[in-house]
Amino acid sequence: MKLLLDQGLPRCTVRHLAGRGIAAEHVGELGLARAADAQILDVARERQAVVITLDADFHALLATSHATSPSVVRIRIEGLNGERLASILVQVLTAAGAEIEAGAAVSVTERQVRVRLLPIGR
Repeated sequence: MKLLLDQGLPRCTVRHLAGRGIAAEHVGELGLARAADAQILDVARERQAVVITLDADFHALLATSHATSPSVVRIRIEGLNGERLASILVQVLTAAGAEIEAGAAVSVTERQVRVRLLPIGR
């Protein structure tokens, strides 16, 4: 599973994930730092990647479009450094990897991981 980290998340997370055997890219490395959310979803779909974001708009876009991909993991914990974010993502992928592979909107807080299978609203 490949991850695409959105703007606002530490770029060094990519390195920490690589050290754990997880392929990841940051939108800033792809020239997408100022890209619209819909464009990032399109790139993730093309790359067969899971979007990792702080932004609630991605889940809204999935819901309104009834999309079945890509999966989006929204991190609802602020102030994470790259190493801590990587650790959280490993936990999320372990707990909900099958659902994420199938297509899901995931919301992660300090206390829980909530998963909704795609498409949302159908």
